[in-house]
Amino acid sequence: MADSIVIENATIFDSTGKEAYGPGTLVIEGDRIKSVGPSSQVSAPRGATVIDGTGKTILPGLIDAHAHVALTDWDFSGDPDRNHPGAVYAYSVARIIEDTLMHGFTTVRDAGGCDWSFKLAVERGLIPGPRMFVANAFISQTGGHGDMRQRHDRSDPCARWHPLMPPPAIADGVPQVRQAAREQLRTGADQIKVMAGGGADSPADPLDAPQYTVEELSAIVYEATVVRKPVMAHVYVPEGIKNCVEAGVRSIEHGNFLDEESAYLMKENDMYLVPTLSVYDVLAKHTVGGSLSQSTMDKINLVKDIGPQSVEIASAVGVNVASGSDVYGPDANKKALELELKAAIMGADKAIISATRTNSNLVGMGNEIGTLEEGKLADIIVVEGNPLDDIAILQDEQKIQVIIQGGKIVKNING
Repeated sequence: MADSIVIENATIFDSTGKEAYGPGTLVIEGDRIKSVGPSSQVSAPRGATVIDGTGKTILPGLIDAHAHVALTDWDFSGDPDRNHPGAVYAYSVARIIEDTLMHGFTTVRDAGGCDWSFKLAVERGLIPGPRMFVANAFISQTGGHGDMRQRHDRSDPCARWHPLMPPPAIADGVPQVRQAAREQLRTGADQIKVMAGGGADSPADPLDAPQYTVEELSAIVYEATVVRKPVMAHVYVPEGIKNCVEAGVRSIEHGNFLDEESAYLMKENDMYLVPTLSVYDVLAKHTVGGSLSQSTMDKINLVKDIGPQSVEIASAVGVNVASGSDVYGPDANKKALELELKAAIMGADKAIISATRTNSNLVGMGNEIGTLEEGKLADIIVVEGNPLDDIAILQDEQKIQVIIQGGKIVKNING
């Protein structure tokens, strides 16, 4: 018989849409959930490892659908070799990856900058970390959101990136973007990340401009689709969102200026909106200077103020609202802030569901993770207190007391 783990006398929020209940018991056998339900109806197998869940809440493992685990600085396009030379960079990324898991995120979808080899290191057990879906490099047009050169800079746009970080794929025209997409797939991308609109921290593009034509976006989507991979698109404005809908993009990242028309188009095509409210909240607290210019701060404040409205519109229309943090560098441990900000708009229960069930469907693992149901992989966190009453506790690493990933205990503060 496979080793069994039992968590008993806890509040259970299973992310299926049912209300939380307790006291409840969850039984794990091998890497799967064997049974879950009220404690009066679920018995512990003889010889099982028993964890007391009194005063605690069991949730599915959290999923961040827009992470950047390999961006080790706020200014990731400057001179990363200077602060993170050689192996220092690799160890810095490894620390972020492990810290992400210890904060309760058992799965992440990386939105660009993380080389496939870091995912391999996690799979081989060399780095403790979440299950990873990587985009490798992001694809950007010249002067687009992925082109981080200042206006006076005529050097190679990839020259300043760390040698262990996949540089942005700067490509223009259908043949070039097709080749760029094929290169990301060749080097291990689980999804393609394309910059379909302007950004806050790119120096040469207006934030409210769409980028890439429908023909270029369609070429990228085609290359991904033939190998059964999705495309995620950074874009803010309705015109850019509509281009992505027409091209067959799977998810809209950020989407802060979403309107009802573009939201209905997304719903009709079963697309996902991945809001990233937390990154603007974090960056807005920075001061001008260093890596952030006044123009960048102005753009950050603009999208920060309008972001909650996009979540309201998407929720009202019925778009799949997923959850991503987009935080990076020294702020990488603030991923759960996204849930608090989203909870203020849609409620704590729906915010948690967005980061569990909805995100699991987005990454193509809805049948395996994202909810606490019999037969699913045992990706589970046990939280001190009840995040439905105070969702901010998910930001406290010490409150995430037990983490089980694929049936293995990777963290147990009291054990």
